Amino acid sequence: MQTEEIAVTTVAVGRFDDLLARGLRGVVEDDPSMELVADDVGPADLKSVLRARRPSVTILDAGSLLNPAEVRALAAWHPATHFVLLAEQPSSVECAQLLSFGAAACLAKATQLRDVRNAIFLASRGLQLRPRDTYASSGSGLLTSRELEVLARLQQRRSNAQIAANLHLSIETVRTHARHIYRKLGVGSRRELLAPAPPLAEPPLQG
Repeated sequence: MQTEEIAVTTVAVGRFDDLLARGLRGVVEDDPSMELVADDVGPADLKSVLRARRPSVTILDAGSLLNPAEVRALAAWHPATHFVLLAEQPSSVECAQLLSFGAAACLAKATQLRDVRNAIFLASRGLQLRPRDTYASSGSGLLTSRELEVLARLQQRRSNAQIAANLHLSIETVRTHARHIYRKLGVGSRRELLAPAPPLAEPPLQG
């Protein structure tokens, strides 16, 4: 009788404070379908660890990134790895930026560990987790629920006409939503929003 093999999700964990780091390690080590392949990975060691270990999922502190576009570069350099970002109190616009640049999930550090586990499972399957309730600050910089719907379809490279038909809007309304999205995400156009990783030089392989 053949036994069915369990697909193991390999996970790397970035550098976090001790309490959160222990919790994240526990999430991975207590689940037989996961394997911890790297732990306490600092920013200086991240790229070399990703090249050497090739984890399915990497959990990073959003505060360790130079800017949201760094996620896009990492995702382009390491397409087999999916990135789960944890932040102190991520706003809707911060999460939308990270997700649009290739993160699989953007969660608050206060998120319950079972939800982090769920994010790892979804990420390992190439899916994005869009939080229903992030910490939101007041102000015009936040994406509205309708803008988030339009953003999701922009990411799918749908035309304005397709988005309008899907959301039962006029094409001009879609254009207006798109302009608001670009302004709030700090990009100038759809081309910039969907652009591949910026031309940053990755350190060459040694040896």
